[in-house]
Amino acid sequence: MESDSAFVAPEGVYSVTEEHKPPVYSSTPTQPIYQTRLSSITVRFPPKQSISPGLAQFLGANLTKDLKKDKEKEREKEKEPVVKERLLIEERSMSSSSTPEDSFSSPDAVATPDLSAEPQQYKLFSHPSISPGKKKSNMSRPKHNMRTTSSTFITRLQSTEGLSKTLAAKQGEVTFLFYNSGKNFMWVEVGSKTKEPLTRISFSAHPTCHDVNPSTASSERLDVIIGFNTGDLVWFDPISSRYCRLNKQGTISSSFCTAVRWVPSSPTLFLVSHADGTIIVYDKEREDGIFTASIPNGLTNTPHININAHHASLVSHEWDPLSTIFVTPPPWHPEAIGRGEKGVAAKNPVSHWRLCRRSVVDFVFSPDNKYVAAISEDGCLRVIDPLAEQLVDCYASYFGSLTCVAWSPDGRFILTGGQDDLLTIFSPWEQRVVARCQGHSSFVSAVAFDELRCDGRTYRFGSVGEDNKLILWDFSSGALHRPKFLGAHHTRTSMSSSISLAHRRGTGSTIQLSAPRYHPAPSRNEVSTVQPVLVKQLDSDLLTSLAFLPRALITASKAGHVRVWVRPLVMANASPRRRHPRGTLSVTDFRGAVVP
Repeated sequence: MESDSAFVAPEGVYSVTEEHKPPVYSSTPTQPIYQTRLSSITVRFPPKQSISPGLAQFLGANLTKDLKKDKEKEREKEKEPVVKERLLIEERSMSSSSTPEDSFSSPDAVATPDLSAEPQQYKLFSHPSISPGKKKSNMSRPKHNMRTTSSTFITRLQSTEGLSKTLAAKQGEVTFLFYNSGKNFMWVEVGSKTKEPLTRISFSAHPTCHDVNPSTASSERLDVIIGFNTGDLVWFDPISSRYCRLNKQGTISSSFCTAVRWVPSSPTLFLVSHADGTIIVYDKEREDGIFTASIPNGLTNTPHININAHHASLVSHEWDPLSTIFVTPPPWHPEAIGRGEKGVAAKNPVSHWRLCRRSVVDFVFSPDNKYVAAISEDGCLRVIDPLAEQLVDCYASYFGSLTCVAWSPDGRFILTGGQDDLLTIFSPWEQRVVARCQGHSSFVSAVAFDELRCDGRTYRFGSVGEDNKLILWDFSSGALHRPKFLGAHHTRTSMSSSISLAHRRGTGSTIQLSAPRYHPAPSRNEVSTVQPVLVKQLDSDLLTSLAFLPRALITASKAGHVRVWVRPLVMANASPRRRHPRGTLSVTDFRGAVVP
């Protein structure tokens, strides 16, 4: 059963059902500079209602007239100006107690949820241009048509013949996959009979990262953000083949994009990490503004104003990336936001964070959407409160840079891989390293949790590395033996002590918190070790990406060779963990509970 296209895991057999090879270049092929990244989205297409010929003849012209009237009504709704809707939204927001801001909302607005309403996802940012009841079809779309563009940034667009008819004929749930290879960006359908991509775009620059927005995804639109090595960003809708460029020619940051993530529950806001050690908050509906970020390197006794505090306060100290993040607010924050007046309209960026002096490699949101876990080349894992724009905790790697990061589905653990050939499991609740995983013989490239096999007691996750190994791991916190020696790293100060103090004194307060933020790496004899349950050596180039889907496991190599491995069928008597809705995790548990 074991072969290059199949392997046996404890739960059953994984086998390759489809492969997507990298495109053939006309010139001499070269090794891609940037690794292949994967993004996936599952879209539900509505069922098609068919009418028999006899019934259609019986209805006759009345049916045609009704259909024409319905189409005319839909066109009239679509022609309604978006500006009118925004003005109404601004009037409502101005009449309310909270000010309409595109930046971070106040903690008071989040602290008093409506318990009678249905549970909603935790919103990190407020946004006045999209009302909660607004239909997805009325959201703004990218301005430019990619098929007729004259931009030299886009060199070629190639789609399958009859793409619109193919999409219109789909029913039920369809999983789409996006990935980059060289200067190409691919859009494919998982499980499709044809191996050709639905759309292949060639750029003059290298795509380095991308993400698709699940909150706006539908059968009519997909919002995809693509980051490039030039710092440029492209907002792209593959269904309509329309796009819009942001940070054009590096207006805001010319450093190449390392990762991009949509803000959960937000239809317009997303975060981008750059190789210059920054994370920048963007709004897809804003234009690029003239912005120059402050550089804290070498600052000594220089006052820095944090405008997110309830009152402006000055900090006179040299910036320490192990204890704080350096925030540079744009000049239009927050007074000009939402006014729409000429000369004071809000532009990008929404905010600018400098995390460290080296590259930010990747970042992910916590399942409850309240925190961001970011890793960087300085070997640190940083847990950030994006609402307060504050650093909560900073953990050091055992050795070298961290290369990948993932958050467990229940938010209890953060998993990282690094240049030390190890996977490290952190517990943000207890502020300590729980375990290290040994199995790779080279740098770890990607890690991911398998949500179907994570039930809160046991956790399944996978990893791939530059040693071309695909490894599956099973982890149970109750089965680990606590180390006999607890050094200074294992101080039982919880996140609740530091965060509650910050919120009592005001979100964004520059007062130093009592609990230490920086945690050095513990030695080997202080941490338990986890061994893999399966090691699969693959015959391919360097593995760079890994993703678990409900029905498949997907791997990708640096050259853009994507494999889809079908997963074993779940037994009828098994009870796989269902995904926990975002925003329903208890805040008090995450900020103060002790792991049993």
